[in-house]
Amino acid sequence: MKTLIEHLDFLLTVDDNDSVIRDAAIVIDDDRIIDLGPTSQVLQRHSREGFDLVKDGTLTGMCPGFIDAHVHLSETLSRAVFPDNLNTRAWVFHWAKPFYAHISAEDEYWGALLGITEMLRSGTTCFLDMGSQYDPGITVRAMEKTGIRGITGRHAADNPPDVMPRGWTSAMVQHHFFADADTALRELQKCVEMYHGALDGRVRCWVNIEGKEPCSLELHVGARKLAEKLEVGTTYHLATSIEEARVCEKKYGIWPIARIEQAGGLGNNLVIAHGAAVSDEEVGTLRGYGTKVAFCPSSSFKLGKGATSIGKYPELITAGVTVGLGTDGVSAAGNMNMMRQMFLVAGMFKDARMQADILTVRQALRAATIEGAKTLMWDDEIGSLEIGKKADFILFDLDHVECVRPEPSDPRRRFDGFLVLWSAPGNRGGVVVPRAAYTFAYRVSLRLRSPLHHFFRGQAEAMALAMVRASSCLMNGTWP
Repeated sequence: MKTLIEHLDFLLTVDDNDSVIRDAAIVIDDDRIIDLGPTSQVLQRHSREGFDLVKDGTLTGMCPGFIDAHVHLSETLSRAVFPDNLNTRAWVFHWAKPFYAHISAEDEYWGALLGITEMLRSGTTCFLDMGSQYDPGITVRAMEKTGIRGITGRHAADNPPDVMPRGWTSAMVQHHFFADADTALRELQKCVEMYHGALDGRVRCWVNIEGKEPCSLELHVGARKLAEKLEVGTTYHLATSIEEARVCEKKYGIWPIARIEQAGGLGNNLVIAHGAAVSDEEVGTLRGYGTKVAFCPSSSFKLGKGATSIGKYPELITAGVTVGLGTDGVSAAGNMNMMRQMFLVAGMFKDARMQADILTVRQALRAATIEGAKTLMWDDEIGSLEIGKKADFILFDLDHVECVRPEPSDPRRRFDGFLVLWSAPGNRGGVVVPRAAYTFAYRVSLRLRSPLHHFFRGQAEAMALAMVRASSCLMNGTWP
């Protein structure tokens, strides 16, 4: 199918030059971009009669689909269950682990379906999921239903705590932890061999592990080496907070990234989730290995990880480290909205350092698109709007009071990303996903109100309630 979208108010390519095309047109053949540029020039190269579909893009902006570089789809049913006064360690050991112990494979499926729907509603067209508690096929089923692109895996850990935390049971330990690193790696290899490349290439499967204390050094290093052997990536949590860094320093005399580096666990196929506690020396270490970082601003704010006080994200970007943006899980961050992550990252360091020219709108948009694609090692196909790439893009409806600006056709006008990030609401726009079972495109606001959506929501709500009731340690909170 050959499609033309013409007279777009602007098209943000997010190419190497951050090119912005005014009065733009884009030509899509099946699921790939075959031409783009000013409408007048594109129409000189193509006959209208040759298109199966022609759409008017007046009062509409376009940019690449957002790429969520760190998300927990199996956590979606926990929204609003955990208190809002937890630090990272308490959140993990006293809340997240008990939650995961009480979800079934079917819970996980409906949670993934709900989470993916939320992502699509706010412009995310690709994600890196930490993985299923049971089998990556659960997430693949949800991806098949929705048409989204993404990476998933089998969540793995092998190092249970010496002293069982409050609320834990032996059954929980058996559920969360493999017997040893070798057993975990064998299972992870089977998952990659089974699911990598599924759904005509929309699914990729990585060697994902939990990371940090729940994983042995052997598993950290083994995951990276196995991923290298299988020619895929790996991701795990590391240097997630100042708490983690202090615990690591007390036990081993060094911070987390330095410890993993000494063991041989860093590489260019590794994505570190969070990376909030990074020393000046470790910035250079990450650059040297080509290791990527997925920064999750909302999660850092909610759990007090220390990103604004100790975070080196501006320095990482300046040094040439690839930094993508992630939403984390809904209980850790509250949302799966990449617009919120861009808004936060473009403002938090300006305020924390009282420096208005640090981490600009352009850099925030790049982190959510092309840098996210590089993080996922998928930038040859997605992350920017260029000829030959997949047609994963977002349409922004500009026919709203938030988007009024002087002389909208003046080429001297500032970068249109200002409208995307600072002015437009996070749920404004439409998402187009190639070969999707559902295409979301809305003129007034992005509202998914189909009977199917209500069915998704009803199923997820019922399962979430049952899970909360089954887990007594999740029944107390701080809100009256």
